[in-house]
Amino acid sequence: MLYWHLKDGMIVMNKEEIKQILPHREPFLLVDEVIELEVGKKCVAKKYVNEDEYYFKGHFPGYPVMPGVLIIEALAQAGAIALLSKEEFKGKIAFFGGIKKARFKKQVRPGDVLELTTELTGLHGSMGIGKSVAKVDGQIVTTAEITFAVAQ
Repeated sequence: MLYWHLKDGMIVMNKEEIKQILPHREPFLLVDEVIELEVGKKCVAKKYVNEDEYYFKGHFPGYPVMPGVLIIEALAQAGAIALLSKEEFKGKIAFFGGIKKARFKKQVRPGDVLELTTELTGLHGSMGIGKSVAKVDGQIVTTAEITFAVAQ
């Protein structure tokens, strides 16, 4: 089974290929494409934030803003792609173990393209840590350190 393809020598994924790795499905699949993947190390992905997102109906009417917790979730999903693409973790589920040092610097609005980068900085058995950064137009909107555990 093919989990990804190459573009200009880099591992990339479309949404259907992402679904072969992540168990998430709409409306909670928050990664639209992977633009760079280093298996077991790093994932750079994109989320196209459109005005039809379910959460904009209530967050906030008349001034839609993507909830910070969903930006963190999108970063975690990018990290899960890097981790679950490793052969020994294929078909497993990665869960949050913790979130540290989360900072929200700018709002994410409809029409934004959220660039999600999560680099796995430590992996000990089925536990690990990821350093995450979300950007819009090259500007940092969110940073966090994510701890995760892979279900056995």
